[in-house]
Amino acid sequence: MPSHDERLFAALIFVVSFFTVFIGPLIIWLLKKEDSTYVDYYGREYFNFFISYGVYSLISTLLMLVLIGFLTIWIVGVLYFIFSIVAAIKAYEGTIYKIPFVFRLIR
Repeated sequence: MPSHDERLFAALIFVVSFFTVFIGPLIIWLLKKEDSTYVDYYGREYFNFFISYGVYSLISTLLMLVLIGFLTIWIVGVLYFIFSIVAAIKAYEGTIYKIPFVFRLIR
């Protein structure tokens, strides 16, 4: 079971992402990944999540040319919000959580 501080920093990666999408989680991950494999896991998971949903947003933007993208961009946004909250809760609880629909590029 990870310590309270490890769980707090892992959850903080996702919470801070609502305010600073890239820089905040990157700083937390870079500062704490050497100290904790748990924080390192969630840092990698967040950036895989960020890249994946960035690609989904780009595809949705391109699909706006055929009008379906106006629907899919909202779906991507809502899923990003929901999965960020769920991941923060799971990280704080001390469980390993794999975010759905994420391709894992950073291992």
